[in-house]
Amino acid sequence: MKKVNLLNLKGEKVKDINLNDKVFGIKPNKNVLYDAIILARASLRQGTHKTKNRSEVRGGGRKPWRQKGTGRARQGSIRAVQWVGGGRYGTPVPRDYSKKQNRKERIIAIKSALAEKVNEKYVIALDKLVLKTPKTKEMKEILKNLKVDDKKVLLIVKDFDENVILASRNLQNIVLISADEVNVLDLVSTDYVVATEDALKQIEEVLK
Repeated sequence: MKKVNLLNLKGEKVKDINLNDKVFGIKPNKNVLYDAIILARASLRQGTHKTKNRSEVRGGGRKPWRQKGTGRARQGSIRAVQWVGGGRYGTPVPRDYSKKQNRKERIIAIKSALAEKVNEKYVIALDKLVLKTPKTKEMKEILKNLKVDDKKVLLIVKDFDENVILASRNLQNIVLISADEVNVLDLVSTDYVVATEDALKQIEEVLK
């Protein structure tokens, strides 16, 4: 059974806690994890890119000069692709980049990402996360106590606290989410996972 140290806000060990092997102890499935990352990144693309083709550019209805006898190359429209101000050829058009992955695979992907973090000892458990003030300084002090102040941190809580939100929103190295928002992209794009004990229990209940 996987174990992690439960720390307080001063970075001191309180006790060991056991993690559910069905969630944090599985063998990571890298293929499913890779597919989930591609899906997540693709879903961030709007797909609204667009340029005008020859039929959509205004003007060019008249042949610029007669077909023969001018000594110049024949042209049918001043809005053909070779003209300045003409239409574009082979350029992006609106499209949907979204991909599909079934629910079972999505769950395996999240479990795999969590298991990787635990195996690499990049998961830190907190007994609680309560701030006296909504000051960034207090949050930075906590990160320093946990020795992750120079790392990119995924901070997972069970319920959002206003002081925690305000204290962390100005720190570029913190991604704050609730336990029911855990996703593959945030897990793989951050160095450490710092989660409260309640948040870890909620994750286990949902994913087991």
